[in-house]
This record gives sequence, C-alpha cells and structure tokens, in this order.
Amino acid sequence: MNELNPAYLSVLAEQLASISAFLGGFAATYLGTLIIYRPKGLAVTLTISLAASSAVAFVVTVVAATMLTAMLHPFAPVEVQQSSPTLPQIIMTLGFALGAICLLASLGSSGWIKSRTVGILTTTAATLGLFLMLLMTVKIN
Repeated sequence: MNELNPAYLSVLAEQLASISAFLGGFAATYLGTLIIYRPKGLAVTLTISLAASSAVAFVVTVVAATMLTAMLHPFAPVEVQQSSPTLPQIIMTLGFALGAICLLASLGSSGWIKSRTVGILTTTAATLGLFLMLLMTVKIN
C-alpha cells in the first residue's frame, strides 16, 4: 500500500465517513422495508442478506474512518498520533468497497422479487453501476 500524505488521508477519511453514513442509513432503511414486506423465496433472502451486509460494512467504514481522522488530527494525543494508520485505512477501504458492492448486488437482486423482467432490468442496472464504479477506482496499467 502506498504511503499517503496524512492531510490527504484525513480528508479522504472524512469524505468516506460521510458517504458511508448516508449509504449505510439507506441500506438499513431498505433492509427494514424488505423485512416488513415479508415475501418468501431465494430472491428475497439474497436481497435481505446483501442489504444487511451492506449496512454493516458501511457502519464499519464509518468507525474506521473516524478512527483514522482522529489519529491524523494534529492535536491528537501523542499516543494516538504514534499509532499506525495502516489497519484503519485498510478496514475503511475494504468496508467501503464491500458496502458498495453488496448494496449494488442487493439492488440488482431486488427486482427478481417482483418478476423476471424487473429482475433483468435491476440486475443490468446494478451490473452497469458496478462496472462504472470499478472503471473509476481500479487502476489498470
């Protein structure tokens, strides 16, 4: 992993914490709606599981990003500043990626609850979203 400037990393952590809090709230609300709806079947089970995984991953991302921001703050206690930011940075990055992928997968699988046609449309939209997300975030040489 490349060593990032602490100021840059701190701003990135603040941004990811904000985005993750929003998306985690969305995923949790979406999850609650699915659970109350109470249909049965594989598509519902998969969609609920992915929504729950997404919400959890985003919550973990918020905590990791908050810890990272606290560690990198110039007025943090010396013991905190001397801690390595590597683990929170890894957890933040993986949590955000997992949350986004699970949320897209949940949205993609949700259409199958309604019908085959809607399932194909939501799966196509989620796949396109995943492709665009990967295109923007993965560096290919």
